[in-house]
Amino acid sequence: METSPLPIATVAAAAGLDPDDVIPYGHHAAKIRPGVAESRPPGAVVVVTALTPTPLGEGKTTTAIGLAQGLARIGRRPVVTLRQPSLGPTFGIKGGGAGAGRSQVIPADLLNLHLTGDFHAVTAAHNLLAAMLDNHLHHGNLLDVEAHSVTWPRVLDMNDRALRSIVIGLGGRADGVPRQASFEITAASEVMSVLALARDAGDLRDRLGRIVVGYRRNGVAVTAEDLAAAGAMAAILRDAVLPNLMQTVEGVPVLVHTGPFGNISIGCSSVIADVVGARVGDILITEAGFGADLGAERYVNIKSRVTGLVPAVALVVVTVRALKAHSGRFRVTAGRPLPEAMLDEDPGAVTEGLHNLAHHVDLVRAWGITPVIAINAFPQDHPSEYAVIERFAAERGVRVALTSHVTEGGAGAEALARVVAEAVAGPPPSLRRDYDLDDALVDKLAAVATRVYGAAGLDLSREAQRELDRLSGLGYGGLPVVLAKTHLSITHAAGVAPEPGWRLPVREVRLAAGAGYVYALCGTISTMPGLPSHPNAERVDVEADGRITGLV
Repeated sequence: METSPLPIATVAAAAGLDPDDVIPYGHHAAKIRPGVAESRPPGAVVVVTALTPTPLGEGKTTTAIGLAQGLARIGRRPVVTLRQPSLGPTFGIKGGGAGAGRSQVIPADLLNLHLTGDFHAVTAAHNLLAAMLDNHLHHGNLLDVEAHSVTWPRVLDMNDRALRSIVIGLGGRADGVPRQASFEITAASEVMSVLALARDAGDLRDRLGRIVVGYRRNGVAVTAEDLAAAGAMAAILRDAVLPNLMQTVEGVPVLVHTGPFGNISIGCSSVIADVVGARVGDILITEAGFGADLGAERYVNIKSRVTGLVPAVALVVVTVRALKAHSGRFRVTAGRPLPEAMLDEDPGAVTEGLHNLAHHVDLVRAWGITPVIAINAFPQDHPSEYAVIERFAAERGVRVALTSHVTEGGAGAEALARVVAEAVAGPPPSLRRDYDLDDALVDKLAAVATRVYGAAGLDLSREAQRELDRLSGLGYGGLPVVLAKTHLSITHAAGVAPEPGWRLPVREVRLAAGAGYVYALCGTISTMPGLPSHPNAERVDVEADGRITGLV
């Protein structure tokens, strides 16, 4: 779709930003200076979430963008906050993350390729700390770091399975201390999470200093501050801490900032972007990764504690194909067409998948947030299938709207916009989180497992229990928690539906002290994805006029 973006200064002015508030990066992107709109009261907050997605994704980004455009058409002043796409998935299976059709962030190639360099800054800051740690080991190890206790990997913003487990320091004495190490994708870096959760540059600097990279032989944690690395890391991230201003195809302002991994981190855009966006516009639309059991849960229990912003509405995005998938009759595989039988008119299969939508709607209500169901329309859907979802919503007293924003832009999302505008005008929300910070770590994990996932309880490995005890003894017991698991099921395993009495296994517990949470690994989570047999990179090219093609 060919659409000419407005000059970024025009977008900034329309959002009420002064020229001094923005730092242009070319014609179509800008950094927002710190402290913008501090005197303005925050607008209403809408967090965009979904039911459990298929491997194809159900269109949360396009729906967030479409909703913003629909709200603008009915006279509101929306601002969208989104994560920046990672190059790894862009060149892997997923393709670009700019949206689709008439609901995109533009220029899409700018968004999908580097933008203002924030991901590269995170990569450099993370790897500087890794280099300084290994340099410390090489030059005598005055901190008495136990090499086998080192937890700090290296990162790269590319899918490369060959780097998951490596040996470094091979060669001669001058080449460092040999040890086993690893790479993760940049989106999984704790530095990315630190950047996403920092309130300002000062808080960023403090959080970087608290990052734990390993332990001394006496069991004391070794931090980036101990290695005198945090200051240089903060210097690398000086500009990356500022959110990026872009626009939708209809000129609605979008703040794109950070891209933390959705499984093991918060899966949301930055605290700074949300705080700025809520004050610049009258409705903030902020996307949370995957289903309500992952992204929205972290928004409620972690991110909102930092921002102080309470969502009035959670927009639960649903598709007919996802409900059919949750019927258990069909298998959806990333990179492959949908099964032909899945395209047939089948309201029965949609009905059989409603249990998953019900779980996510009930979650949102349990947090004290008003749910709104957005039916993301696809060309192969049938009216009788939409009717199933609409009846479900009516029976549960939930607002619902069909949206065709991908093909029609804001005009196709006006009905959804009116429903959301009505919902945010309701009584002020009273947020109910799943645990208190002074609860024991194991109790916090159990609260998420039982209240969010519907498990009967936790099954902790011996190693996980020992680590929980150790982290509590080291003073980290007051941190919030993340349960890292697959996004393709409510349970810990993709394709495994919850059954009465099921328990959530926790095999390992890790600390993200700088980001400010403890995370438990449930099932198998890879923090360095691999490429498929035919990655999207094979389709990306540059035309003679410089136009980039193949970024889908």
